Amino acid sequence: MRLFLWLLALMAAAIGIAVTARFNPGNVVLFYPPYRVDLSLNLFLLLLAALFALLYLLLGAFRSTMQMPERVAAYRQRKRERDGNKGLRDALKALFEGRFGHAEKAALRASELPENAGVAALIGARAAHRMRQNQRRDNWLATIAADSSMKTARLMTMTELLVDDHQPEAALEAVRELNASGTRHIHALQWSLKAQQQAKNWPEVLRLVRSLDKHKALHPALSARLRELAYQDLLSDGSHDAESILRVWSTIPSGDRTKAFVACRAAGAMNERGLHDQARVVVEDALASNWDERVIRAYRDAAAPAGSQALLTQIEHCEKWMQERPTDAELALTLGSLCLKQKLWGKAQRYLEQALSDASEPRMVRESHLKLAQLHEALQQPEEAANHYRQCALATLL
Repeated sequence: MRLFLWLLALMAAAIGIAVTARFNPGNVVLFYPPYRVDLSLNLFLLLLAALFALLYLLLGAFRSTMQMPERVAAYRQRKRERDGNKGLRDALKALFEGRFGHAEKAALRASELPENAGVAALIGARAAHRMRQNQRRDNWLATIAADSSMKTARLMTMTELLVDDHQPEAALEAVRELNASGTRHIHALQWSLKAQQQAKNWPEVLRLVRSLDKHKALHPALSARLRELAYQDLLSDGSHDAESILRVWSTIPSGDRTKAFVACRAAGAMNERGLHDQARVVVEDALASNWDERVIRAYRDAAAPAGSQALLTQIEHCEKWMQERPTDAELALTLGSLCLKQKLWGKAQRYLEQALSDASEPRMVRESHLKLAQLHEALQQPEEAANHYRQCALATLL
């Protein structure tokens, strides 16, 4: 429709010009002595229009010539941006495909564009790291060390790659620099946790685990395992004396003290250093919260001296627990051992035989036979004692 209207307008204009020119008797005289030129008005108008068109074309050509360097520079810039962006896309695609050599080459092309240099350096560093080219990886990261806008991305990448390369000290240095800039997001804490774990800095591991647990950023199973590893190292350190092990115990939050693996380690460490009274308190608090056989074994090792009120209290506690768990072999073995130490021969024999009948592990069978042998030896019953010693030896071979 628009084309039809344009054609109609052109036809109308042509008809109008033709009619006007036909009935136009005017002349134009150009006089420059001694010359004189006579032109019809129609021809003059036609020549004037042609001159205007020629001037317009000349001015357009001149302007295009003057703009040529700028247009060439813009064209080259567009080509450079197009090639750089294509290189960046190719680098990302190759990195995700696992073609790390291609990814690094594409990142090198992408880095020619200044706007892409930072991201291309991170891609190149990751690709070089996957190919175990640590020097090239460090060179890539060094190229953006002065770029403040890429600081957080660079430090996070450095931390991740150094942890993966088992260089915890260097990774922690990057974490410290990251923290100094005020950046403390969850992902940074997670990589910091892995670096501290590799460095075996267990107090810091515990602090980070608690912090991540507040944000629900760790799976509960992983959190429990990391806590167990940390407490195992802290409480099993042979360099601790009695005073230092109590100092370590005082730093443990009350919520963790009643957990079985913590109470078991702590009670064992205290028993090794002669802190039996403190070990019994630890075990009793843990058992009041959650029952666990590992903890009751530590309670047996924390037995008070024979004839003491503390030992009688231990026996009372165990008898109370036996009413709640009459088939618990570990508890029966513990109660029988405590009664044996207190020289309550009848109770000791009954509970030890019960532990032997309910025992499901060779360790418990061996220890039950050993305690029964000691019981019969104390009662001057050599034949029964010898039989249990023999059974204990056979259980040791299993």
